[in-house]
Amino acid sequence: MTSAASTLLRIEQLVKRFGGLVATDRADLTVFDGEIHALIGPNGAGKTTLIHQISGALAPSSGKIHFAGRDVTALPIHARVHLGLVRTYQITSIFRRLPVLDNLALALQSRSGGSLRFWRPAREERERYEHARAVAQRVGLQTLLHRVAGALSHGEQRQLEVGIGLALRPRMLLLDEPMAGMGPEETDRMVELLQDLRGEVTMLLVEHDMDAVFRLADRVSTLVSGRVIASGTPDDIRAHPEVRRAYLGDEMAEVRRP
Repeated sequence: MTSAASTLLRIEQLVKRFGGLVATDRADLTVFDGEIHALIGPNGAGKTTLIHQISGALAPSSGKIHFAGRDVTALPIHARVHLGLVRTYQITSIFRRLPVLDNLALALQSRSGGSLRFWRPAREERERYEHARAVAQRVGLQTLLHRVAGALSHGEQRQLEVGIGLALRPRMLLLDEPMAGMGPEETDRMVELLQDLRGEVTMLLVEHDMDAVFRLADRVSTLVSGRVIASGTPDDIRAHPEVRRAYLGDEMAEVRRP
């Protein structure tokens, strides 16, 4: 991203304490509009805790979170979603007993503020399901519309979760380890999906698969002991001595380039 890119998310001196444990330690982070920004770091670095605070699931002990020019530090999750800040989870979160199409339609309904009443105008219902079909096609599930979500493969369930996120019409998707538990083929499909969404939605991606990170990310930030120690292009991060010492190591720093 160029220096002229506009800032969509800015975190300033964010701190999260759990008693005597400091999980987020004066973290600063900037994500530009339209980019895929990866957040990496060792286990226990505080990545998920940071995502919890950005999404509104956890309140920070101190510091500020700005999204789309607004201070959202004290806003609840649903208010952030309506601003376009949407999160997917490390453990897949879907309605397992409902078909793919209904999962997506419910997400669309929640975004529009509609109720769960049985009697709705037929046109409203038809439009919602047409939109749900379009989202399913966007994430590669158009042939599985009537498959119960719990019967999908692990990779397909993660695709559905991304679809649910897209149905909420995000400006930014917070993706917490979307490749977790996937085999090589499923990972490749997810990488292709996220690449295809590039420029359509801004993404902050937490991921341990460094091959996927370096294939996808425009910029990368490294979190160690709750603090962002470096941000830059993938090449910058590969070459950064502190990042290599703390996380990547010499072998991982040579992971293939896009």
